Amino acid sequence: MGKSQKTQELYIYKRRVPHWQMSGSMYFVTWRLDQEQPELNHLERDVIVSILKYFDNQRYELFAFVIMPDHVHLLVKATNGFLLHQIVHTWKSYSAYKLQRDFSRRNRIWQDEYFDRIVRDHDELIEKAQYILNNPFKIGRKYRTTIGCG
Repeated sequence: MGKSQKTQELYIYKRRVPHWQMSGSMYFVTWRLDQEQPELNHLERDVIVSILKYFDNQRYELFAFVIMPDHVHLLVKATNGFLLHQIVHTWKSYSAYKLQRDFSRRNRIWQDEYFDRIVRDHDELIEKAQYILNNPFKIGRKYRTTIGCG
């Protein structure tokens, strides 16, 4: 079980890596497929996009995302009292369920942890958005990736 510590609006949650959450913050978030899983095909990536967009403007504001063949990057801001770890848990668990049910994937779909970083200023926001939008070009045009803005 994770350890947590609350200080004013800052919530620190730790499992294997620390997660710092502060109300009103935007986050750069990344999670990866389990190493035993084959890469996501374009139909599976489209399902993940629909899951990401489902509670957009209700539980969070989704600013930018890319679904790569083996990982997801996004910029998101939690709203309405939801915490980032709750949101990411929902995305990962529901997408795992859908990938297992609809695409016959077996075993664990995602790696257990995820990476998150509080975006500290406008310059970092632009840097992370550019990273997300340029990420598909790092692997060349071999793959059709799914890029979007909230």
